[in-house]
Amino acid sequence: MNHEQVIADTRDWVVKAVIGLNLCPFAKSVHVNERIRYVVSDATEPEQLLKDLARELLALNRADPDEIDTTLLIHPQVLDDFLDFNDFLDAADALVDELKLDGILQIADFHPRYQFDGSAPDDIANYSNRSPYPTLHLLREESITRAVESMPDTAAIFEGNLDTLEKLGQEGWAALGLKP
Repeated sequence: MNHEQVIADTRDWVVKAVIGLNLCPFAKSVHVNERIRYVVSDATEPEQLLKDLARELLALNRADPDEIDTTLLIHPQVLDDFLDFNDFLDAADALVDELKLDGILQIADFHPRYQFDGSAPDDIANYSNRSPYPTLHLLREESITRAVESMPDTAAIFEGNLDTLEKLGQEGWAALGLKP
């Protein structure tokens, strides 16, 4: 797996979808200020990924937030099946607790076949959480708190995303030219 290509595909998604469609209004500043750490895991088994996740959680916790505010842990060779990925999230959250980072860091999840419970696989709403590769997004709780305080109605983000994606449709998403 070519790490540079995986990172390039992921950055492309961040720029064109996450920032370009304003799916996360807080992403632009960390991207522009180059405070996103992109890490590609070579894990081929969930246990290996948990070790990489532990290392990255600890590294983010130690890092200066002005240097690294968030980490995208991209793992293209493991948890390709969305249900397996979804099941893994319990272990990932348990690891945050085990490392005594609950309340300090949290994990958001993105997957190429992300599917909200009760939705059809091709429902455009699923694309709000679809990334080129399975990805764990490690976030600082402090940054989330600041972002939420700066925006009066964060609940409107999800609804706005649904409206944006509905207007865009499958053809519009495909026109973004992202890695499928």
